[in-house]
Amino acid sequence: MLNTATKSEAPGTEQELTDGFHLVIDALKLNGINTIYNVPGIPITDLGRMAQAAGIRVISFRHEQNAGYAAGIAGYLTKKPGVCLTVSAPGFLNGLTALAHATTNCYPMILVSGSSEREIVDLQQGDYEEMDQLAIAKPLCKAAYRVLHAQDIGIGFARAIRAAVSGRPGGVYLDLPAKLFGQVMNAEAGQKSLVKVIDAAPAQIPSPASVKRALDVLKSAKRPLIILGKGAAYAQADEEIKSFVEKSGVPFLPMSMAKGLLPDTHPQCAGAARSTVLKDSDVVMLIGARLNWLLSHGKGKSWGDQPKKFIQVDIEPKEMDSNVEIVAPVVGDIGSVVSAFNQAMGTGWTAPPAEWTKAVSSKREENVAKMAPKLMNNKSPMDYHGALGVLKNVIKDHPEAILVNEGANTLDLARGVIDMYRPRKRLDVGTWGVMGIGMGQAIAAALETGHPVLAVEGDSAFGFSGMEVETICRYNLPICVVIFNNDGIYRGTDVNGANSDPATTVFVKGARYDKMMEAFGGVGVNATSPDELKRAVNEAMASRKPTLINAVIDPAAGSESGRIGNLNPQSVLQKKK
Repeated sequence: MLNTATKSEAPGTEQELTDGFHLVIDALKLNGINTIYNVPGIPITDLGRMAQAAGIRVISFRHEQNAGYAAGIAGYLTKKPGVCLTVSAPGFLNGLTALAHATTNCYPMILVSGSSEREIVDLQQGDYEEMDQLAIAKPLCKAAYRVLHAQDIGIGFARAIRAAVSGRPGGVYLDLPAKLFGQVMNAEAGQKSLVKVIDAAPAQIPSPASVKRALDVLKSAKRPLIILGKGAAYAQADEEIKSFVEKSGVPFLPMSMAKGLLPDTHPQCAGAARSTVLKDSDVVMLIGARLNWLLSHGKGKSWGDQPKKFIQVDIEPKEMDSNVEIVAPVVGDIGSVVSAFNQAMGTGWTAPPAEWTKAVSSKREENVAKMAPKLMNNKSPMDYHGALGVLKNVIKDHPEAILVNEGANTLDLARGVIDMYRPRKRLDVGTWGVMGIGMGQAIAAALETGHPVLAVEGDSAFGFSGMEVETICRYNLPICVVIFNNDGIYRGTDVNGANSDPATTVFVKGARYDKMMEAFGGVGVNATSPDELKRAVNEAMASRKPTLINAVIDPAAGSESGRIGNLNPQSVLQKKK
């Protein structure tokens, strides 16, 4: 129902009015958007208060970037655009990293920012927080709009919503100058100006010829492989994907955020044999995965010398042939494409050669057996494997829990060690590999799903969003944060030989991050062994209380840049004597 105000227009007459504040709120509610992630301030403080009073959940963060990461992952989890609300200029800029991150990762998100008045900005007369925000946002998102008149608020939000979720999802910027909020108009006209978006993300049906071509190529393979990306998880076509993979009999490799679409313990899962299947496969079908740096662009040493044929399923035609030739492109939304695959396969599909599937299974079992003793050690201080062995079992016992994961070694090793059993339960740094997503994503995951969250953080990664533990406590969220604390970035053992300053990668020795959580009323635990870590995490999962565990890791544990050290350029010059 439209929020209205009543104003006397003349003696003895009254007209029902509304304004920009209420029209923004009603536009969101009309389109089923019931949560806003924000940092309050001029000119959007009252908008947040009014939205909260109108029944929208308004979650206030300590930094806009974290609110933006929360909005982005909310969009990924719900398929509705997550909304981040910020103040002008500096607050807007803080939100831009998250907006660009959402666009890169194909998360539907809308960054809504208040802004200075156009007539002052355009003449560069020095307004409060003056900035041409629309111009700055445009290169970093899928679409950007500005609303100047109250009667256009409905259309502005409709365009933003449709742009965020249609086709390949992404980030959208919506600029709302301060004067807009106070604009008054007739309430009935205001209600008529609102737009309920219909069929915002229509199905994109693949052509029958492309479906047949893809299946013919897959059928011809001697060593086929299916790679599932986070786009496949976003599609929420879980049963169709499961049916297709199992009917095909093809080994599948899940990218990190696609883990759990089928359980990592599934007999066809090749996650523990990644190097083997990338190198030795002859036909590779990509479903919601891109041949970017995470897959070495589909070429080079990791793909071996075996000639490859690629099949790619994507909603964006321009993604095809981006790095290597795609012999069977299938353009369409993943749900429609996989459904078409299932129908076209019929009942007589021939499984891949047993020689291939047995080789993959054998390599997987060999690698799992090699890893098992490392995960069972009880060293103090802990190494990464001993600590991750504990968390692997926690997720096994709590498959409903959502795992948020970031860091260097903490991320790289957890990706391979911790098995996932259900879709969209693993959230991490995504395509950009950014640091700082942890607390924002954990907060949104808890709020949007109601499920407990286990956030596994490197100590460096946690530093980007650590103050949000206050937000976790303020909203009493069921989040357990485990910080792998090895006193530094990569390792805590680097030494500066030039002067008395600490090395650039070293933090305060013996830092007690658990005290931060205690300061805000949550539970803090210092764990120095896998046994202590196990008790603390199990207690946190049972209690659902905000908890932070400072997991003390050997400072010498870890490697430079984790598993992507090859991306770190090295000087070829010898140090002068």
